[in-house]
Amino acid sequence: MTMLDAKTIDLHYGAAQALRGISLQAEIGEVTCVLGRTSLLDALAGQQPISAGSIHWEGADITKLKPSDRTRRGIAYVPQGREIFPLLTVEENLKTGFAPLKRDQRDIPDDVFTLFPVLRDMLHRRGGDLSGGQQQQLAIGRALVMRPRLLLLDEPTEGIQPSIIKDIGRAIVYLRSLKQMAIILVEQYLDFARELGDRFVVMDRGSIVYSAWKDAVDEAALKKAMAI
Repeated sequence: MTMLDAKTIDLHYGAAQALRGISLQAEIGEVTCVLGRTSLLDALAGQQPISAGSIHWEGADITKLKPSDRTRRGIAYVPQGREIFPLLTVEENLKTGFAPLKRDQRDIPDDVFTLFPVLRDMLHRRGGDLSGGQQQQLAIGRALVMRPRLLLLDEPTEGIQPSIIKDIGRAIVYLRSLKQMAIILVEQYLDFARELGDRFVVMDRGSIVYSAWKDAVDEAALKKAMAI
C-alpha cells in the first residue's frame, strides 16, 4: 500500500493557481526530493485547502482534514522559515511536539539529541537566541518528537551554514535507514538533494516538469528541467 498518494491536486491562493494537477506518492524508508519552489507541502500538511484532487495517507482520505488532525495521524511538517517559538526555551519548543501524542509517549526521543547534540547543550536557552542553523535543527527535532511516519521538510538548507547542512543531511540519511517514516524534501540545492533522494520531482510554475527514480535519472533532462 502506498503510504502517501496525492492525486491531481490543484491549489489556489485567491485567483492565483499555485499547484496544477500534481500527483505524488511517498513510501516508508524513502526520500522523495521535490526540486523547485512550491506550495506542495502546505497542501499535504493541510495548511492550505486544495481546490481539486485528493490526498490519501495510509489508505485513508485526508483531503479535508485539518492540520492538527493530520499531525495526529503521524504527519509532521517543518515549514520554510522554521517557525520556532523565540521566547520559549529549546526544551519548551521541543515539548510543543507533545501535542498530538498520548501521555505515555510524551518524552523527547534520544535520537533528537544524537542527531543534533547542540540542542542538549542549549536546552535552557531561548529559541530566539539560537543561530539560524540551530533553529533549523530545533524545528526538525520538534517534528521528530511527534514520532512522525511522514516527515515534510521545506527547504531546510536555505540560509544555513555548510556544517549544519551536513548535519541535516546525515540526519535525513539516518532517519531513512530506520525505515519507519516516509520523507518528502523540498529543496533548491541540487547537490544536497542528489545525495539524499530516492526519487526526484522537478516543479515549475505549479506543475511537474520532470520525475524519475534515482537509478533512472537523466542528468541532462534533470538539469534542463531545473533551468526552466
